[in-house]
Amino acid sequence: MTAPAPINGLSAVADRYDVLLSDVWGVIHNGRESFREACAALARWRAERGPVILISNAPRPSSAVHSQLDQLGVPREAWSAFVSSGDATRILLSARAPGPAWAIGPDKDAPLYEGLDLAFSGPDGAAFISCTGPYDDDVEGPDDYEARFKVALERRLPMICANPDIVVQKGDRLIYCGGALAQRYEEMGGEVVMAGKPHAPIYDLCLAEAQLILGRPLDRARVLCIGDGVATDARGANRQGLDLLFVASGIHGAETIGPGGLDPAAVEALLAREGAHAAYAMADLAW
Repeated sequence: MTAPAPINGLSAVADRYDVLLSDVWGVIHNGRESFREACAALARWRAERGPVILISNAPRPSSAVHSQLDQLGVPREAWSAFVSSGDATRILLSARAPGPAWAIGPDKDAPLYEGLDLAFSGPDGAAFISCTGPYDDDVEGPDDYEARFKVALERRLPMICANPDIVVQKGDRLIYCGGALAQRYEEMGGEVVMAGKPHAPIYDLCLAEAQLILGRPLDRARVLCIGDGVATDARGANRQGLDLLFVASGIHGAETIGPGGLDPAAVEALLAREGAHAAYAMADLAW
């Protein structure tokens, strides 16, 4: 595989693409504040080049995340449409209604279930598990769920995971996401189904939005994905045959950012180790 080409800004490749599919957490904000240069780069792209579709493993419907972006200072001018793992997951959940579901996740993820006519239960009475993340991601991780997962495994409950991310950066630390719980459940012998990155359903929704905004047939060779996660963003783009700009300072920053900034050799080694590849790499998204 060809090593990713280091670039200083999005402007270096702007003439090669018509559409951006940009990750959110780790690329344009860290859960506490937005990244000014990254937001400005997306806003300029949208003004001068074409649609910016935000593609996020947020386990809530995209409409429920808009206000969070506003609160973090991400300008509406920086994106054309927002597609979340929650959007894709609702299709899976509706097919299993009325359940009941054992819903694992914080109260803030309740919008995922609105209008789906699902009933809810604990692991003893559920027909399946719906996982958006730990109940309290500030303190909990996969180890805290093993005892309850054993009950679910005895009943052979499948799990639908609304957020395939293993961890995300929250301020200056990493917190566990739904993908970490799903990974543990699968390791214990459980069945897991996902629709977010790196899986196809969320990309199908994103590309349909982009084509609608473009108003003409979409050329996949002129779609650029942007992301900081190897397991989600890189693998997702690779499976779809789409080019990727890898943003190194996100969840893999400890491995890929050195004293002088971007470490291209470290990025290449990281991607190769996971069987992934990227067309370009930069430390932080900027124009």
